[in-house]
Amino acid sequence: MNRFTTRELPAMSHSPSSSRRRLGVLGAAVAAVVLLSSCAASDGGDSASGEPVEITFQSWVPNIDRAVDAFNESHDDINVTLETITAGPDGGYAKMLSAVQAGNPADVAQLGYDSIPDFLVADALEDITEYTADSADLFTEWQWETGVFDGQVYSVPQASGPLGQFYRKDIFDSLGLSHPTTWDEYYEAAKVIRASDPNRYIAAFAFNQAPWMIGLAQQGGAEWFATEGDSWKVAIDDEETLKVANFWQKLIDEDLVKIVADMSSEWNADVQNGNIVSWISGSWAAGIVSGTAPDTAGNWAVGAMPQWSDGETASATWAGGSASVVLKGSKHPKEAAEFALWLNSDPESVSILTSIGAGWPAIRDLDSVASLQDDPEVFAFFGGQNIWDVFAESDAAVAATWQWPPLSSTLFADLTDNVKAAVENKTPIADAFVATQADMVAALEGRGISVAK
Repeated sequence: MNRFTTRELPAMSHSPSSSRRRLGVLGAAVAAVVLLSSCAASDGGDSASGEPVEITFQSWVPNIDRAVDAFNESHDDINVTLETITAGPDGGYAKMLSAVQAGNPADVAQLGYDSIPDFLVADALEDITEYTADSADLFTEWQWETGVFDGQVYSVPQASGPLGQFYRKDIFDSLGLSHPTTWDEYYEAAKVIRASDPNRYIAAFAFNQAPWMIGLAQQGGAEWFATEGDSWKVAIDDEETLKVANFWQKLIDEDLVKIVADMSSEWNADVQNGNIVSWISGSWAAGIVSGTAPDTAGNWAVGAMPQWSDGETASATWAGGSASVVLKGSKHPKEAAEFALWLNSDPESVSILTSIGAGWPAIRDLDSVASLQDDPEVFAFFGGQNIWDVFAESDAAVAATWQWPPLSSTLFADLTDNVKAAVENKTPIADAFVATQADMVAALEGRGISVAK
């Protein structure tokens, strides 16, 4: 058996005690993962016959077949077959878990960072430490850490959605405004923008987007989940979160933001006609903005997130990101891990993934990603700005201490429902986070997961 301590893993020395604790609090089912997965080994594949090892890869990312084809063209010993799945817990994730239980899983699968704990609770992931630990330095620390539990590696990070401000620079300029660098400036800009036109707002309050609200709380310094011994600590109603909620409540009360679901038909029209003039969103949103409002090309820019204190650089993500995992029961874990590493670290592959909109690269060496260096179409839409510089800084500023809990799909659903109800009933947004705190504690305890009081 090969066992690895946290100290043996590169780039993890910042929080060894946290990494050692995290696996134990996921539940009794995970105890088997450490013991059994550490003994896992490839069955040798088809090397004796000289034929390539055949593995299957499940993903929902459009056009990711281009990266798979590039791998197959450059490797004689492994051949990957892509199987397209539906994203999310009710689509591809359910199919993955059913296949693991039936003993016939795909080898490699795409999985959101937020769902890795759920799959560990289900004992559905192979421990790939033996094959990947030496590659940790290739990746941005916080993204790598999302797949590390008790010093064991269960995923290879692919990409994230670091937050930034997309804004109509032409409208801001016409009103004498720069993009807000603090939340106080954001509030003042919101007042100027609202006064400039009876239909115009600085932004929408996206009550339909739990990942957006979670990102705002994370950027405000919140840490909703942590571990204490063998228990989870839940702090969705912490001081930092309520600070963020109360800020947006002020904007709502003063009619400075529009209450509308983002990416809805109404929101699309407002972006097109300049009635909504900014959007705090992930790096991937560049394609949505340009696709939604092509006639506004050249009028947009991107800035960093507003800060709660002048001079800070705190950032966050839209729902974390996604990774490649090796599903429990794969007959070829070694080859599966090799493909997962290549897919997410090879410069050619990462450039393809970035160009097709898979998200912000997890690798550290962004200079090697060709599609980030010269992107004429994107840069032209944003007035000649290299917007990727903003997101490179944003991704690097994401705190590595944020932890996703088990039952993340429950968290997203409860938060969305509670905030939507608060908006409809005109009750405080802060109360929705308090309600979500109670809901999440009950959900975890209902699954037999210990919660610290």
